[in-house]
Amino acid sequence: MSGTLRRGADRASRLARAAALHGTSGKVYPADRATRLLEAIIEPSDRVTIEGDNQKQADFLASALAKVDPARVHDLHMVQSVLALPDHLAVFERGIANRLDFSYAGRKAASLPNSSPLMRSGSAPSTPISNSTPACWWT
Repeated sequence: MSGTLRRGADRASRLARAAALHGTSGKVYPADRATRLLEAIIEPSDRVTIEGDNQKQADFLASALAKVDPARVHDLHMVQSVLALPDHLAVFERGIANRLDFSYAGRKAASLPNSSPLMRSGSAPSTPISNSTPACWWT
C-alpha cells in the first residue's frame, strides 16, 4: 500500500474511533472527555503538536495530553514551539513522550534536564540546552 493510501486509511480509522467514542461524527466533543478522545486517536510513536487558536486552547490540550494513560499512549514525538507549562514536561515524566523538538523553552529550559526521565536515562540526544539564550533547538 502506498504511503498516501496508508495515511488515508489511518486517518479514517482514527476518525472512526473518535466517532465510536462520541457516538457521532460531528466536530464538537465534550471538553470533560478530551483525554479519552486523545487516547482513542493518538497511537504510540505518533508525532504530536500541541497548538490551538489561542493560548487557552493550547493549555487545555497540553493538560488533557498529560492525563492520558501511558500504557495506551506512549513514545510520542512532541513538536512544540514553546515549553512553558508543567504539563509540557509531565508528558515526559509520565512516559507519554520520549522525543522533543522545540524552539523556545523559557524558564522551563533549566528544569528539563533535571526533571525528565528522558534526559536522566541518557537516551536523549546530547545537544546541550542553554537557558542563557531564550531560543534553542533540541532534536
